[in-house]
Amino acid sequence: MGNKKKVLFSGIQPSGVLHIGNFLGAIKQWVPMQDEVDEAIYCVVDLHAITVPQDPKELKENILKTTATYIACGIDPKKSSIFVQSTRPEHTEMTWLLNCHASIGELSRMTQFKDKTVSGKEQASTIGLFDYPILMASDILLYQSTHVPVGDDQKQHVELARNIAQRINNKYGEIFTLPEPVIKKSVARVMGLDDPTKKMSKSAGSGLNYIALDDGADDIKRKITKAVTDSGSEVKSGPDKPALTNLLNIYSEFSGKSVTDIEVEFAGKGYGEFKSSLAEVIIESLKPIQKKYEEVISDKAGLIKILNTGTEKIAPIAHKTLRELKEKIGLGL
Repeated sequence: MGNKKKVLFSGIQPSGVLHIGNFLGAIKQWVPMQDEVDEAIYCVVDLHAITVPQDPKELKENILKTTATYIACGIDPKKSSIFVQSTRPEHTEMTWLLNCHASIGELSRMTQFKDKTVSGKEQASTIGLFDYPILMASDILLYQSTHVPVGDDQKQHVELARNIAQRINNKYGEIFTLPEPVIKKSVARVMGLDDPTKKMSKSAGSGLNYIALDDGADDIKRKITKAVTDSGSEVKSGPDKPALTNLLNIYSEFSGKSVTDIEVEFAGKGYGEFKSSLAEVIIESLKPIQKKYEEVISDKAGLIKILNTGTEKIAPIAHKTLRELKEKIGLGL
């Protein structure tokens, strides 16, 4: 990016307990990036969460739980700005302005919308779910973000943000920075333990699909033991072994060992021994996170103060970007 100020933006929905897919695919890579950019902004994207039905009381609680998880995993409020999306009204106002520069065709091609709607029942989906990528584009563009760490399933959304930004820049002059997606390939998409063809998700039909960050040792052992495997008995990754590849990637990320080294370590050993070791690696890795989480979540006043400080810190950036866009397109007096 040359001498341009490096601004990182990312966020996760407050939809309950986060799982190891959220951690490995997102938060784990956010932590070192705090020290690699000029501005690190981490959002609790509650406006995105309400694109599907939410219990109001649970949503409020989940906002604080998600914030506590960020901090427990290593996001430092002294280095980064943590805030709640809905506390900055610029996000919704920007979304309308970007809507007027995006096409229905573009949004119709978004694979996330297709994945989240039942075939043949798109008419029953909310406008919010359909417009989800434009809100995400607003999140990114408001802060002149240069780096957007995402899983590969969200890359299309960052590309849409780039396209809209470029379109507006070409028409009205330089307003937006063009963001770049940051994707860590080994964990670009952590797959379900019960179905390695689909992304790990809290909304999966079975609790055996994911390991929550607050799961105890017994639950982790049970879920890993029941995780599906491929035919054969060799602990080896490859396109013909999607289940083992997923488990090996998870092992690698938690242990710091390469997939190749793990394959060598378990050469001649069966799936049972591999799974037992994987469970222990996950359990030990999550212990400090779980301990820190309990400390942080117990101080709700402290969490609210962190969120208020974050939203106040990033407010001038959002104000400036929105004001410039409105002036350029001729709004206001």
